Amino acid sequence: MPGIVVDRLCIDFPLYHGQSRSLKRQVGKTVARFAPSSPSAHLMHDMRERTIVSVLREISFILHSGERLGLIGSNGAGKTTLLRALAGIYEPVAGQVRLRGTMRTLLDSSLGMNPELTGRENIRLKGRYEGLSRQQIDRIEQDVQDFAELGPYMDMPVKVYSAGMSVRLAFGLATASSPQILLMDEWFLAGDGVFMNKAKARLEELVEQAEILVLSTHQPKIMRQWCTRVIWLENGQIRMDGTPDEVLDLYLEEAG
Repeated sequence: MPGIVVDRLCIDFPLYHGQSRSLKRQVGKTVARFAPSSPSAHLMHDMRERTIVSVLREISFILHSGERLGLIGSNGAGKTTLLRALAGIYEPVAGQVRLRGTMRTLLDSSLGMNPELTGRENIRLKGRYEGLSRQQIDRIEQDVQDFAELGPYMDMPVKVYSAGMSVRLAFGLATASSPQILLMDEWFLAGDGVFMNKAKARLEELVEQAEILVLSTHQPKIMRQWCTRVIWLENGQIRMDGTPDEVLDLYLEEAG
């Protein structure tokens, strides 16, 4: 049975040019502006005297099959970083993340894409990486081609795609098969009206079929509709963990 266990997760990013006084001052001002009540929330120094930005600190939660988790918080609160840690893109400096089950991500339209390869080649490369059979890859390729409607661009390098074309390719590929665990960031809600109308039914079907969903968005309506639980992140820590109505009502009240 699929599941996610996050135990005291911490994520830090070093500022490799952090010895610059002007940079330290600027980062310090930025951190103070977003976290005035906790001046040590983000900045520290390691043993090599590098400036370290602490993005996530002591994050712990467990998700079981059937749960749909929403992540809410202001910009810079750590939502996307947490999603990327769950996806295995960022390695914890402390704590751990344990996932059980097949996973699919909707985090970044360019994530996992080789811009030098064509759309078709990227689809086939991803299929081989996931160990799919030739028949399975052929089916996914046809499905993405029909959905994305890229025409001759399917056989052109991804680097010549517009932002909208990249989103259609990535969205089509990410939703071509149903995972047990689905991780989604806000980019999947971007795009023109025609594309989103077409994508809505496909996305809702994928969400319904996933056994666990982790979603980051600034749209409370989406969270109330899709999520069974919401975590409010603030300054890299969990401010509140509860039902969508409990957390969102307080969050929106404080946001003004």
